[in-house]
Amino acid sequence: MGTFGLLHRFILETCTKIRVAVVFLVLFTPIESFAQETTPSLGLPVQCELGADCWLVNLVDHDPGKGFQDYRCTKHGYDGHKGTDIAIRDLAAMNDGVAVVASAAGTVKAFRDGMADGIPSKEFRRKGRKLFCGNGLVLTHGDGWETQYCHLRRHSIVVKRGQTVKAGQRLGYVGHSGMAEFPHVHLSVRHRGRVVDPFIGGDKPPGCGKAGRPLWTPTALNALAQPLTAIYSAGFAPTPPKLQAIRKGLYRGVALSRRAPALLLWAEIYWVQAGDKVHLAITGPDGQVVAKHSNTLPKRQAQRMIFAGRKKPGLFWPAGTYKGRVILERKTSSGAVRRFEARRTIRLKD
Repeated sequence: MGTFGLLHRFILETCTKIRVAVVFLVLFTPIESFAQETTPSLGLPVQCELGADCWLVNLVDHDPGKGFQDYRCTKHGYDGHKGTDIAIRDLAAMNDGVAVVASAAGTVKAFRDGMADGIPSKEFRRKGRKLFCGNGLVLTHGDGWETQYCHLRRHSIVVKRGQTVKAGQRLGYVGHSGMAEFPHVHLSVRHRGRVVDPFIGGDKPPGCGKAGRPLWTPTALNALAQPLTAIYSAGFAPTPPKLQAIRKGLYRGVALSRRAPALLLWAEIYWVQAGDKVHLAITGPDGQVVAKHSNTLPKRQAQRMIFAGRKKPGLFWPAGTYKGRVILERKTSSGAVRRFEARRTIRLKD
């Protein structure tokens, strides 16, 4: 055999070995490894500390009918909710700026900006369904995966269509646009058009209470593994607090006048249940109890505001630092009592 024939035989044998190796790799590589390469791994869509300055409030609806049920077999959300909501404290926090970031690397498919922030009008609720997301955008992640970010602050979006973004890159700021009752970011996850609950993963959820394969990174999942009940905002007011004023952050002050007509401790709580007991107490500079109040809540609510205190005892309040304590107690099915607590202080001065 000549030199050309030997070379031809060597090439054939080498190509055959390569083909065999490729076939072996395809046949014996687990299917899961391919799924892991195409399925996005999601970080938190907002730069904040869960449980401190932002809170998980609504989950994906797993009930195909008119009711609601989340992956925990509870009812933290509302009928037809297709995403995960993470809220910030109030409008003051929104104006300060809380960044919405890409949960995973991707490409900007579409975006909308310019819608005003605020409580949606009755007309918008009736006619604005196609605009319910408010200011927002969609990222694509390959193999039919998309994430959508809704209710961003007006004129805050900093990316453009077709732009490639990294995981954790800022997209805009948390806002109050579209069908939003409070400032928050709504994250929807879809795979080839189907809604996917990132706490479960997969196109078809296995049902509440059953193990899935979460899309969240371990760090994000650990941060999100907390009760949805939370005393997320609390403070003091000199007169009965108005809910709109609380939501605007108007009771953020650290001091009040000794001439204040009253000293009231207030709190806003996510996801209270019927039978929850709420205790509010104010202690004066001398350590004595100024006011104390307890209340058993009559029904389940997504948000509840409560306040208590007392009127000025004379011409002036004693000067000094006053301490407020809010406790929610819940009796669990096992008979144990679970407690949620928040503390605040205020200085009374001339």
